This record gives sequence, C-alpha cells and structure tokens, in this order.
Amino acid sequence: MRRLIAKRLVVIETPYAGDVAANVEYARACMLDSLKRQEAPFLSHLLYPQPGILDDSAPDERELGMLAGFAWGDMADARVCYVDRGTSPGMARAIKRSEQLGQPVEYRTLGGGDGST
Repeated sequence: MRRLIAKRLVVIETPYAGDVAANVEYARACMLDSLKRQEAPFLSHLLYPQPGILDDSAPDERELGMLAGFAWGDMADARVCYVDRGTSPGMARAIKRSEQLGQPVEYRTLGGGDGST
C-alpha cells in the first residue's frame, strides 16, 4: 500500500442523535471519504460518546462533548459537513461557530456532490 500524506486537517460534521446506529455508520463512511481525499479527519461524535466516556443522552455530557469537539475543530483547516442525512442542530451550531471564526465550511455528499443542491 502506498503511503499517503494528509494535506489538510479537517473536522467532519455529520448527524449523530436520532438513529444513532445509522448515523454512526454514515459518519464512518464520511471519515473514509475524507481519508481518501488525503485529509486528516477528526470526528468528535465518534469518539466522545463511546461507552465509559460521555453519555450523549445526558444534556450536560453532550454539551461537554460538543465543546471539546469545537475546541479541536477551531484548529482545523476547514469544517466539512456531510449533508446526505440533513443538517442537525449540532451541525448548525458548529457551522455558526466556524463562520464566527472565519473558518472555511465545506458541504459534501458521499455521492461526490458539494451538497448545495
């Protein structure tokens, strides 16, 4: 396997709450898509709500996870939102934060589109 060098650090936004199992499967596919673009993606919503870390159904723990994810995301080259499954309230909050910071926000679909349609 040839060695790929990640070109950009990106934070990936996808829906999490609701149909968690389907949303986690989708987020994993989005992470793979980002890796194939030679990016170094970070998805806090795949890390923090694991058993023994944070309980996403507890509002204070969900908020703690979101703030930790925002802190990492603030350092990324861009925030990338995969929108095949829509834009959740958490994603909208992250987008607003990026806009306030002047950080680029990109919209994608797994089908290869830019998500603007």
